[in-house]
Amino acid sequence: MPLEALELFDGKDYTALHVAAWAGNTTAAKVLVRKHPELLYIYSPRHHRLPIHVAARHGRKDTLSYLLNVTKDDHPVCKPYQEQSGIWLLMYAITSEFYDVALNLIHRNPKLATSEIQIGDKKKTSKSEPGDNKAKKETSGDNTAAKKAPSFQDPRSPLANLAAHVSAFPRRSRLYSLPPIKNIREKKQKHYHALQLAKCLCKEIQSLNGSNDYESFAKDPLFTAAKLGVHEVVEEIVDLFPSLVWARDSDNCSIFHHAIVQRHENVFNLLYQMSEHKKMITSFRDNNENTTLHLAGKLAPPNKLNLVPGAALQMQRELQWFEEVKKFVIPYYMIWRNKDNETAEMVFTEAHKELVVEGEKWMKGIANSCTIAATLIATIAFAAAISVPGGNNDANGLPILSNDQAFFVFAISNAFSLFTSITSLVMFFSILTSNYAEKDFLFALPTMLIIGLVTLFLSITAMMIAFGSIVYLLFDYNKRRVLITTGVFTIIPILSFGCLEFPLLLDLITSTYGGGIFGKKSNRLFY
Repeated sequence: MPLEALELFDGKDYTALHVAAWAGNTTAAKVLVRKHPELLYIYSPRHHRLPIHVAARHGRKDTLSYLLNVTKDDHPVCKPYQEQSGIWLLMYAITSEFYDVALNLIHRNPKLATSEIQIGDKKKTSKSEPGDNKAKKETSGDNTAAKKAPSFQDPRSPLANLAAHVSAFPRRSRLYSLPPIKNIREKKQKHYHALQLAKCLCKEIQSLNGSNDYESFAKDPLFTAAKLGVHEVVEEIVDLFPSLVWARDSDNCSIFHHAIVQRHENVFNLLYQMSEHKKMITSFRDNNENTTLHLAGKLAPPNKLNLVPGAALQMQRELQWFEEVKKFVIPYYMIWRNKDNETAEMVFTEAHKELVVEGEKWMKGIANSCTIAATLIATIAFAAAISVPGGNNDANGLPILSNDQAFFVFAISNAFSLFTSITSLVMFFSILTSNYAEKDFLFALPTMLIIGLVTLFLSITAMMIAFGSIVYLLFDYNKRRVLITTGVFTIIPILSFGCLEFPLLLDLITSTYGGGIFGKKSNRLFY
């Protein structure tokens, strides 16, 4: 086969090497490069991508690593790691979360850190990838033209792109949802490389001269990171450009305004690492005269709201945000009215009307279900207390089996089951008859539900122990196998209830009485 045949484009305007890069077929890529190295430097006419761009864009890291080793920057026609080709390669590496690759690209060509994607004619396209219809028309059917540098169009800088794609490493994992150890290690490594990349990009931006450069390259990424909750990037930018902590966008909002609106507690918590400046930075009002408390009164975005299970806990989290932001607001702002003539309390009430209704339904649904179970247990425990197993002695009226140790276990566990089930009933009745005011969702309702679930679990456990004791007493208690069999069957319903309700109970306890999501998380000074 002639070498020129390998340069032919398919229906998607890709060469054979482009297809190998797209599919992640490293073996095929090696064969093609050995046979025709020039394939590495041919741009696709439609997309204006080199094979390394395709591999990076589609997340084929093994193939990308190989292509990066064999693609040189001293080619006479194109420079893959420079100008727009290099910046797009960096962008693709970041969006695919290959932060180690991106870091190597910056070390290879530091100018990429302060480069921007060229913005094309907005009338034609507001945002497009390398190449457009015009470029395709000029290059289709001409392989030599395809080797020319592409025309890239995208408004982002590398730091803004990093802020938009890096995800913070999860700081809390539940026992019942732990990810595999291998995944944790990979995420930690990825997180480390992302932070190193952010530091490297910030230092390159710092080498520029002029405040306009700072505004262009650092301000937008700062707000992007704040909106997405990537507090590490926020910290790195403010460390190098402290004045940007006072920056405000076109809506007159600071990074903390956006953190409150988007419910990013990791960014909001940076306030606790600030000096007395935090009292000034939270006093800004946006263009609609909303204070930070007004913004906290708005409903959280669905993606943040749904992180908490159940409408009642979601309402509790919203109240926690409102109460926490209130600590940073001057007393005068408590009664401040925005352009809609609404106070922060009015905004909160209006925004959370439906959530209060849903929270009431959720609480009553659980209470109704648990009330039935608690009633059955109380009935059984009371009946068992009246009809003593083994009967009573006619002479003195005492239970015949009262001298047996198993009978003592039965008596204590049965009484405990009765008392705890009645306590559980009281709690669930209190939930059903509650007024369901907004503030009740903060402590009162969750506390009643916690007590109700805990006492219900204890009553089930005690009831099964009491039943096991009766079986042991009545069915040949001298045989060990009876005790073992009874014990195994007794544990089944206890474990079933515990496994099913433990996640909810844990959420309730940690959300109501845990350390909370707010507070100082680091000793690192933030301005």
